[in-house]
Amino acid sequence: MSAATRSATTRRIVLAAGAALLFAGFAALGTWQVQRRSWKLALIERVEQRVRAPVAAAPGPALWPAVNAADHEYRHVGVSGRFVEGPPVLVQAVTELGGGFWVLSPLRQADGSVVLVNRGFVPPGWREPAAGVPAGPVTVTGLLRLSEPGGGFLRRNDPAGERWYSRDVAAIAASRGLAGTAPYFIDADATPGAPTDGSRPIGGLTVVRFQNNHLVYAVTWYTLALMVAGAALWLAREERGRHGPRQPPPQRPLPAPGRVEPGDQGDAQD
Repeated sequence: MSAATRSATTRRIVLAAGAALLFAGFAALGTWQVQRRSWKLALIERVEQRVRAPVAAAPGPALWPAVNAADHEYRHVGVSGRFVEGPPVLVQAVTELGGGFWVLSPLRQADGSVVLVNRGFVPPGWREPAAGVPAGPVTVTGLLRLSEPGGGFLRRNDPAGERWYSRDVAAIAASRGLAGTAPYFIDADATPGAPTDGSRPIGGLTVVRFQNNHLVYAVTWYTLALMVAGAALWLAREERGRHGPRQPPPQRPLPAPGRVEPGDQGDAQD
């Protein structure tokens, strides 16, 4: 085997291996997106069922260690007790009503446990009325939400400075000296007939929306896989055409007996 032939063979092997790896990688990513789409559709259906379901009791202290997103988040729950006196926690928020704050207040239940309640949205400059939180026994219904530790995008919570960018239950409870606090908070439902002029927190603004672009991603990855396969086939044909066996030149037919081809010179006979 000549050096040129060995070089061409090596090049074909490298191209085939690279194309196979790319094809397998793109195809695997496409399949993963198909699986993610199935998971997301199931999640959306599960959450919609929870949001529309009748109100159930919120998990009590015995169940707190088992609370998780898959089984509990967005469940329609209710709690009863009394709001703890004191200034609320204002967490920066952006809603369909614009920018402002979520108003979080702790509610102490009959067993002494505490649940943070997101009473709703208020615009910038809002101040708790002199009456403060609702007095006396109350029952709050809403959607169970899990803690949002750390802070917001590129902004960390600053409990000492009372600057909150996420509803971090543990940090808020620690800043208020609250013991026995549930590991979740409740987004309160809208109150029928409540004013919407910003004088009181506006509940019921929880956004239950999930991005589901997995089908687009799957088609993109599968298309790239097909493009790689097509390019590999084209290159393989080009390589075969460039380095394939050379065809011998066509043979010139022999002249028929007694026939003199043009340009042939014979000996002159007298």
